[in-house]
Order: sequence, then structure tokens, then C-alpha cells
Amino acid sequence: MDQQENRARAPTMPVEVNLTAAIVAVADDEPMILVAGADSAGQAALPSGPFDPLAHRTFEMGLRAWVNEQADVRLGYVEQLYTFGDRGRQAQADDRDPHVVSVGYLALTQLGGDESGLDITQFRRWYSFFPWEDRRAKKPAMIEAKILPALAKWSARDPDTPNSYGLTRTERVRILFGDAPFAEESVLDRFQLLYEAGLVEEARRDGRASPLIGEVGPLGEPMRHDHRRILATAMGRLRAKMKYRPVIFEMMPQAFTLTALQHTAEAISGRRLHKQNFRRFVENSAVVEPTGEFSNRTGGRPAALFRFRRDVLQERPAPGLRVGRG
Repeated sequence: MDQQENRARAPTMPVEVNLTAAIVAVADDEPMILVAGADSAGQAALPSGPFDPLAHRTFEMGLRAWVNEQADVRLGYVEQLYTFGDRGRQAQADDRDPHVVSVGYLALTQLGGDESGLDITQFRRWYSFFPWEDRRAKKPAMIEAKILPALAKWSARDPDTPNSYGLTRTERVRILFGDAPFAEESVLDRFQLLYEAGLVEEARRDGRASPLIGEVGPLGEPMRHDHRRILATAMGRLRAKMKYRPVIFEMMPQAFTLTALQHTAEAISGRRLHKQNFRRFVENSAVVEPTGEFSNRTGGRPAALFRFRRDVLQERPAPGLRVGRG
């Protein structure tokens, strides 16, 4: 019997296509992620559901249908991220249930204001799942106190063997968590490094936990299946996309102050921005225009209100917020 016949006779596991959405909004200067309940262990999940080719003509139509059913949310901007299907992400070796392949999406919406119709209790702070990513005030203390010591012990076991990108463990630790400049887009790389080192709950669940996990304790809240990996991918994509496309305005009200716009940009990127440089860039880029009205909610002198110039999308292909550091 040849190899092809063996494969033909071997039992096969059915595959199910799942659509999973990381839906992002901003409220009170905090980036929020929509969750659709929790499992028996209390782990939050992203809105998701199986793709039904009879009911859904496209993946995106299926995603919108599931989100509307589970959370009654109307999505604005939607972008497909990646297909997540590694063995072990959900199934165990002796499972005969369908193997789930998830098509991940990033979606943006507005939260806050009566017109949104959204329930804020459906949302969670995304930094509760990735506390090491919030550097708006300073570098989180957990990095020096817990993460770096554990990663140093992990990298010392095999410090010189490069990965597929030619980087050793020691180099990856320095670039992602050490003294290298903070690359806010590398959310997935940082989470994947912690997973490889066995330092997150998802590694324990997949049977890959390191003894060091007991030293660091919980590193952010885990999520059901591999939803935290999907969220990490969405966070990195949004942080990068914001620099060359005006996606940030999908999360802003129709009229806003430049301070509110800066705080939203800081909330998403996880770092402080220089106020004068930010305002100068926004005003010179002509992505916004004054409404002629003012807000008295700032607590000081009235602040001018602005709106997004949608005509800018027709004037040039890539109007984003490419701003400097604070």
C-alpha cells in the first residue's frame, strides 16, 4: 500500500471555518474591545460564529451577521487580518470534533454618545489582556519585575540559535522587551515570545507551559481558544494602519477637539505624543477642518471643534497620523 492510499484510508478530522472579530472602540481615553460572554473558566471571547456558505455569500457578510446577532453592533470599517488554524489552538490529540479554522477580522466602531446605541458593559479594556502594551505613562513595572527576568532565564537555555528570521532568543528579548525603542506595532511578536517561553496561560492550556510561569504569575487576562492571539494581531494592525490611513476617525464622534483626537491616538498606540508636534502635523495634513463651534467640556477656555475631512480620501491615497514620539 503506497503513501497516497494510506492517506486516503486514514481517518480525517472535519474542518469548520469560523469568523472571529476584534471590534475596537475608544471610551474615556481607553481602547475597548467587544466581548461576547465568557466560558466556564471565566475567559472572555471575541464575537464569532461559523461561516455558513448557504446563508452567507461572503465571509464579511457572515461576520457582520454574527456580530449583529451576538452583540447588536453595526460595524463600520472592517478588515480581514489572518487565518488562524494551527493544530493545538483548540483541538487535543484524541479529539474527533471539527478542527476550527478562524478567519480573524479587525472592525472599528464608536462607543459613547446616545447615537451609538452600544452597551459599554459589552466592552473590556484591551490593556487588561495586554498590560505590557500600555506605555502612555511609563514602561510598565511588570516588564522589569517579572517578564525580563523570566525571559532571561528562558533565552539562556539556547541563546545563540537563530529563528527563521535570523534572530536569537537573546536578540528577540532585547528588541521586544529590552532597551530597544518601543515598536508599538509588534504586539503579536511580543505575545508570541511570551507564548514560546511558556509564560502565558494559553501556553499552559496548550501543554507548553514553562516552570517559569509560576514565577511571573498571570500576565494579562487569558481569552478563550486563541482569541488573545487574534486580538494581538488586530492591535498591531490598527497601530500600524493608523499611521497611513485615517482609520482613527472611525472611532471618533462627528465633532471633536484636537485634544480628544490626540488622546485617542495615544490610547491606541500605547505611548504619549508631543502635543505641539501632534497639532502641527494634524493641522498641516488637512485631514480635519474646524466646524466653527466650540466645546466647554474641557474645564478651561472653550476648545475649537473639528471634523474629519472625508474629501481627503479622494485627494491623496494615504492620509494618516504619522506623528512623532512624546
